[in-house]
Amino acid sequence: MIATGVVAASSSVLTACGSGDSNSSKSSVPDVSKAKTQNIPVGTKSDSTGPAPEVAGAVKGGTVYSLDQFDMDHLDPAQIYVSTEGLITVPIMRGLTGYKIDDKGNATLVGDAATDAGTVKDGGKTWVFTLKDGIKWEDGSDLSMDDVRHTFERLFASFVTEGPRYVQDWLEGGDKYKGPYDGKNLDSIEIDGKTVTFRLKEAHADFNFTLAMRGYSLVGKKFDTKEKYDKSPKSCGPYKIQSRSVGKSMTYVRNEHWDAKTDPIRNAYPDKFLFQFGFQPLASTDRFIADKGNDQYAMAIFNEVAAERIAQVLTNATYKKRVLTQVDPVTYYWPINTKRITDVKVRQAINWAWPHQQLQTIRGGASTSELATTIFSPVTPGYKDFDLYGVKAKPGGNPEKSKALLKEAGKTGQKLVIAYQQSDNAVKQAVAIKNALEAGGFTVVNKQIDKSTFYTQIGKVDNGFDLMAAGWSPDWPSGYSVFYPCWDGDNIGDGRSNYAQLKDASVDKAIAAATAETDVDKANAAWGNIDEQIMKLGACVPDYHAIRNWMYGSKVGNVVYDAGNTGIALCKLYVKG
Repeated sequence: MIATGVVAASSSVLTACGSGDSNSSKSSVPDVSKAKTQNIPVGTKSDSTGPAPEVAGAVKGGTVYSLDQFDMDHLDPAQIYVSTEGLITVPIMRGLTGYKIDDKGNATLVGDAATDAGTVKDGGKTWVFTLKDGIKWEDGSDLSMDDVRHTFERLFASFVTEGPRYVQDWLEGGDKYKGPYDGKNLDSIEIDGKTVTFRLKEAHADFNFTLAMRGYSLVGKKFDTKEKYDKSPKSCGPYKIQSRSVGKSMTYVRNEHWDAKTDPIRNAYPDKFLFQFGFQPLASTDRFIADKGNDQYAMAIFNEVAAERIAQVLTNATYKKRVLTQVDPVTYYWPINTKRITDVKVRQAINWAWPHQQLQTIRGGASTSELATTIFSPVTPGYKDFDLYGVKAKPGGNPEKSKALLKEAGKTGQKLVIAYQQSDNAVKQAVAIKNALEAGGFTVVNKQIDKSTFYTQIGKVDNGFDLMAAGWSPDWPSGYSVFYPCWDGDNIGDGRSNYAQLKDASVDKAIAAATAETDVDKANAAWGNIDEQIMKLGACVPDYHAIRNWMYGSKVGNVVYDAGNTGIALCKLYVKG
């Protein structure tokens, strides 16, 4: 996985493949393009009431381990915008809303710390939430309304640079507010008893989905250590951080002050989670295959079945029983820095030369991904099927077309500095990309960047890169949560997600119009058209739509997909006896 993949709310309908013993696994490979789009429903007040439904056959006790490549860059919720960071913090962080997962991995939006998923007024400009009683922090103190207010006000502080910006951009007066540390409150956040009211500049009917993002999880006012909070956040969930060795491991143990009756989302079966970092996918896959010792109790937050082992694992009935296969709403793409590569023909040439098929082969073939021609994933509402750069006709790339465009632009030999993440598989893909682009008339310099700081580095305006490995999952089921954060000109800046730094008046105007459209069908059509509009500008290279294959140990029970956080549902796991 060479991308950001933020917390996603678009749930897909394809789950684990059947465990056949055929040497031809093609018949059981999910078809991303034909997968049905499924929206996440909003639950009732009853759905928002704890405890979470019990998992059939689950027992308490034991330790669940993980085998993963890298540690988390951020643990302060205000700084979390990467899916792995969101997923790993579900057991320790709670928001006003969140996603309740059923036994098939389907998600429903419910009240988490709030009594329900919110009450909307003024056509979507005002949102009201009521805090549940009985929620406590890990030191036994009550979660207070001061904590709720502080959570959202601290988002405006200058040290918060990496997380989502929706709430900050939407709240009245947010453009002038500098955070709570000088003693000032933001007037558009009103507290009355156990109720908080948010007043927005304009209507946002999906504000309750926005608050389900890990970036808006609650932070206790008395615990807030500003920048330092990123290393040691406090819990109001079923687990708390016992210890952390940055880059090596992190351990969760039970938070004895968590009350299951307040929590409709989380079960808490294992006594402990021990997350282990520093394992390349091949090493973790071989350990999952061997299934010895503590690895029998292991799973992965990030690592999937290694490309070198995908055929072996998916064509073996015994191994395949221990693989969760899932279509993911993420699209991985390579943003092209439009401030550095200003000529549209040059950007289009990159698209024509791209070695889609070779990269898919390196990833492990069709079992791992489907070639992308769009920014939108086919399982996301608003998806429009188009192929501007002949990927379906020539999936290996068209170097002659690339060279011709460069010649037209007078840019033959154009230098490209390409940033990619540090992993064995990424190195192989970077070599294939360099070879293909150089065959298409470019001169390529590859830059390998440490995974743990990758998004921080590419998120800088003056990053020195022309092309970057990235990607995006919708933050909730809406084109807005794909195109506004990543492609609107307002979102250029350090820590923002418009990695291509695209500022195009026609694109910005189209995004504004689609945002204001109240007819869902018309809005969805508009988002699909915006996708095509951006691709005509050659602002990125869509690479692939992901098919996940997570392997796990034989003594980990109830491994299901969390469609709200796009990964294995940690709070549904248990240790088998």
